[in-house]
Amino acid sequence: MRHRIEISTDSRETLIDITRQVEQYTQTSGIKNGLVALYAQGATSALMIQENWDDSVQTDVVNLLRKLIPQGVWLHDKQDGNGDAHLKAGLVGPSETIPIIEEKLGLSQWQNIFFCEFDGPRRSRSIICTFIQSQ
Repeated sequence: MRHRIEISTDSRETLIDITRQVEQYTQTSGIKNGLVALYAQGATSALMIQENWDDSVQTDVVNLLRKLIPQGVWLHDKQDGNGDAHLKAGLVGPSETIPIIEEKLGLSQWQNIFFCEFDGPRRSRSIICTFIQSQ
């Protein structure tokens, strides 16, 4: 079973919580125990499981990546000015796999799923959710 989450982003670099959307698809999947594999389509986006207590951790992630991978100094910037976005997306990675346990996501109390935008704003970004049932 596969579903697509469509979102839009409103800034160049941001983390967007998509946990509720994934939970909704998990509840309707009919899978009691299994996995959900999430994949961010796009070479300048990624997925991350991170603390959900407040926005400080998400802001810290964006600020750290800005310091590690600054904008405007990469060879790819000569093409379209987003070399840093490609490197950030590659470092974080495009996918996450989460267990489904008794019809619920196997996240801890303080974990949420975040879509990472590194080259926004974008009208449309897609995250593919593939559900796999355990035997």
